[in-house]
Amino acid sequence: MMRSVQLLHQWLSPGFPTGAFAWSHGLDRLIADGEIADGAALEAWLRGVLEYGAGWSDAVLLAQAHRHPARHAEIAELAAALSPTRERHAETTDQGASFARVAGGRPAAYPVAVGALAAREEIELTLTLTLYLQAFAANLVSAAVRAVPLGQAEGQRIVTALLPLCETLAARAAEADLEEAGSCAVRADMASLHHETQYSRMFRS
Repeated sequence: MMRSVQLLHQWLSPGFPTGAFAWSHGLDRLIADGEIADGAALEAWLRGVLEYGAGWSDAVLLAQAHRHPARHAEIAELAAALSPTRERHAETTDQGASFARVAGGRPAAYPVAVGALAAREEIELTLTLTLYLQAFAANLVSAAVRAVPLGQAEGQRIVTALLPLCETLAARAAEADLEEAGSCAVRADMASLHHETQYSRMFRS
């Protein structure tokens, strides 16, 4: 168990070279438009993205890659196809390729690469999912701390507030079928789409 926690901590750390710091999942656009200007708005948006957007979809894809290594190619293809915009496609495929290059394994969309390697290392699925979702949220909070800006203390408050949701979604995703992957976070997807034409940008998505 200790080795599993150590590996996940290393893989999902902000210091691991996946380039996660450069992506904002469309948050850059929402901040520029004034829709997210404080901690309360950010937390509400993140809850939606985790439960109904890429957070949930990524969790299902990670779980499937972990549970069905023989279907890796099929799951990886679906993960790439589910990306709603060019930038979001680049976000998941670039991070997945960087993760695989450093940690080992086959390049794929980020959650698929993480799930496959966690299975190979015999790391328990629900633990992997919980920490993956926490890292997903923490990276976007970090982007907002820089761009809104928010204070570090407020950023950590938001991450802590989202921990129970990450745990709940991880438990659900561990039992979900592949057909349950997908999202309905339309505003987040539209923000990503409009970010491509944003005049001044801090992030790549």
